[in-house]
Amino acid sequence: MRLKKNDKVMVIAGKEKGKVGKILKLIPEKDRVIVEKVNYIKRHTRPGGKYSKGGILEKEAPLHVSNVMLICGKCTDPVRVGYRRQEDGSKVRVCKKCGEILDNK
Repeated sequence: MRLKKNDKVMVIAGKEKGKVGKILKLIPEKDRVIVEKVNYIKRHTRPGGKYSKGGILEKEAPLHVSNVMLICGKCTDPVRVGYRRQEDGSKVRVCKKCGEILDNK
């Protein structure tokens, strides 16, 4: 999976197309991501356990990884992600459009 937590992504397919948000959680077993303030669903819950009150809760539902694209910090566009080896031997993610290093280290 070429995405990481806290990456800024844009939804490129589905009913939420065009929305931008930060990745809150990755689910690599199912190739899914949860994006902040995107793909809200309503969950009807009963009181007890984790939720003392119950009622209708709104939360983000997972999106498939193929429906989101990483946004480059330099060119501010949704871009494809490549990899490059640095002089010290470490592997970093790079923007395919402008060549900017995407890893924040």
